[in-house]
Amino acid sequence: MLRNIPVLLDGYKLQVTEEPTMKMRQDEAGNEVVATDFQGATQYVVTMFAKPLDENGKARGKGEEIKVTLESEPEEIPEGSRVELVNPRVSHWQNDFGNGTTSGLSWKATGIKPVNR
Repeated sequence: MLRNIPVLLDGYKLQVTEEPTMKMRQDEAGNEVVATDFQGATQYVVTMFAKPLDENGKARGKGEEIKVTLESEPEEIPEGSRVELVNPRVSHWQNDFGNGTTSGLSWKATGIKPVNR
């Protein structure tokens, strides 16, 4: 699988739709626990809407809601804020089940910062 592919998002408007929170996962017993990386650092998740911009910087076309895992604790960023991702990357994933295959992209970034535009 392709992992940690750098992504250039200069041609997109990114707007927070759900404020960053600690990322949670289920352990083997089914309990909710805080997600960490391999070194034990807490991970965070933010939901945002990405919409393409035209040559004049105006939002155009359809957008997409994405969830991005953040590798560092984000500053407080309220819903509706325009943001920029620091070191954004995507990884392809695939699950093969007896009744078919599912696949997609997971998003990750080192951090997030507000944009004043």
